Amino acid sequence: MSAEVTVTKDPARRRYEAHLDGDTVAGFVDYQETAELVLLQHTEVDPSYEGRGVGSALARASLDDVRASGLKALVICPFISGWVRHHPEYGDLLYNAPPSRVTD
Repeated sequence: MSAEVTVTKDPARRRYEAHLDGDTVAGFVDYQETAELVLLQHTEVDPSYEGRGVGSALARASLDDVRASGLKALVICPFISGWVRHHPEYGDLLYNAPPSRVTD
């Protein structure tokens, strides 16, 4: 049976936290925010929660939050970089991403 992952933003600690079963912190993404971008630095998932979608939930929620803020994401975290490669719908959020080559 898998528990639902809930992601919250903790501005005081400058991280997004993934929670399972209420208060249990299963993982986090460290970030720094400026006026024009959010630097996504590092993702960490507690080994006992690996393989349960915690990292993916963190990547999606942090990028969704960046989108909602109207900023861009500078991703230096290898996990989130790899996640974005598999989810190209988030590519437009990347800071200094090449312009889309899709034409009307």
